[in-house]
Amino acid sequence: MRIHLESAHLVAMIAIALLTALLLAIKFRPATWRGVIFEAVIANVGAILAVLAFEVLTA
Repeated sequence: MRIHLESAHLVAMIAIALLTALLLAIKFRPATWRGVIFEAVIANVGAILAVLAFEVLTA
């Protein structure tokens, strides 16, 4: 199975990551930079996995 990531996938990853980071920041309200970085990493990993899962399901 070949996965083809295009520019639309990159835009989707960025949008999902930003939305997830915003929702996590609203819910948990991190007080330190470590918390902010941790939430950003979690949001980015989730966005990448969501786009890859969509690509696999539609391939």
